Amino acid sequence: MTNQISPTEMPRAGETSELLIPGPAGLIEVMLTAPGDVATPAGIAVICHPHPLMGGAMSNKVVYSLASSASKAGLYSLRFNFRGVGRSEGLHDEGRGETDDTLFLVDWLRQRVPGARLVLMGFSFGGFVSVKAAQQAKPYLQVSIAPPFSKYFNEPVPPRPDCPWLVVHGTADDVVSYDDTVQVLNGFDPPPELATLKDAGHFFHGRLAEVQGAVLPFLQKNWV
Repeated sequence: MTNQISPTEMPRAGETSELLIPGPAGLIEVMLTAPGDVATPAGIAVICHPHPLMGGAMSNKVVYSLASSASKAGLYSLRFNFRGVGRSEGLHDEGRGETDDTLFLVDWLRQRVPGARLVLMGFSFGGFVSVKAAQQAKPYLQVSIAPPFSKYFNEPVPPRPDCPWLVVHGTADDVVSYDDTVQVLNGFDPPPELATLKDAGHFFHGRLAEVQGAVLPFLQKNWV
């Protein structure tokens, strides 16, 4: 069930609420889903979507799949439209302002679920943004789906989130090179956990169950 509530309220157990939250560049359009147990939630997840200039939005099916995995793990899941997408105000900012949006919403949700552990998630461009945000947000877990490291980071190797980290990538990705991703991951110490989906493309058509099959066990086994 989806309903519209005030940004000062929280959705009831198992429900999803549409929100417009005042953020750094104006209103941010948010979909917030509560876990089945809101009295003792396992934590919170903030999920970042693909590139805004290439049609990316929080309605993306991979983003929705990540939100579903977070809900199944007992987390509040928050997906949102970056500035300039949907009803979110502002203009695309090549990852800088989008990182600010992410950090703002992490703080917003942490204030409403005090002491909750954070999972940062992102797909494609959102994977880049969420890794950038991790340096300040300090998540408990990180999940990156087909992150385009070589396209957006100036450094040869991006900063590693200081937490358990899962990367999911398909070998047939024609947008973000799987081989480039493996090369970058091998430069980390320790390297993140890599879930390789053989012959899967960038958008994981027909393979979303396998994405969830990698993400949900990762959340569950690391939630100690």
